[in-house]
Amino acid sequence: MKILKSPLVASILGLVLYIVTTAMVWKPAPRHDTSEAGETNADIVARAKGVVPSWEYQNPDVDMMIEELKKEKATLDKREKDLNALAERLQAERMEINVVTQSVFQMQKEFDSTVARVTAEEAVNIKKLAKTYAAMSPEGAAVIMKELDDNTLVKILAVLKDSESAPIIELLGKQSETLAKRMALITDRLRTYLSTPKETKKGSTP
Repeated sequence: MKILKSPLVASILGLVLYIVTTAMVWKPAPRHDTSEAGETNADIVARAKGVVPSWEYQNPDVDMMIEELKKEKATLDKREKDLNALAERLQAERMEINVVTQSVFQMQKEFDSTVARVTAEEAVNIKKLAKTYAAMSPEGAAVIMKELDDNTLVKILAVLKDSESAPIIELLGKQSETLAKRMALITDRLRTYLSTPKETKKGSTP
């Protein structure tokens, strides 16, 4: 009995009992015979070949999304092309407008340089000078008037009567070739002479 109480003997006895019990209850796993299931090695290989790799798998939803993205990109490309064409057309029209504006400005500048305008304030003095030159002899008036600037000369000649201005112009034109050319330009400007008198107030004497 002392032997059974020994820890070593107890451990050995327990191990033996465990091995015997395991051997009695353990059953080998049934062997799977592929021939009984009707699947041969060739079938397994064929089935493996039929499996599509993940990188070759196609999802209809993904394909549809890709097609929609392609259509949207094509639409955006066309819109961008149309906008670029519109921008080029607007730029061309803007350049044409600038050319026309510059042409009008140049024409206005040339017109202003050939037209003598008399304001209401200046008209009074011009009329006084015209009366003074009209009272003088054509020879005396021509000597003084040839020293005037072109604008003043045009304004005075425009106020004078034709019978008063014609002798003066004739005398000035005979003095030299240079003065003759100047008088030709002066007489041409007389055709486009403009007078812009100031509006008279109500109750005032015009």
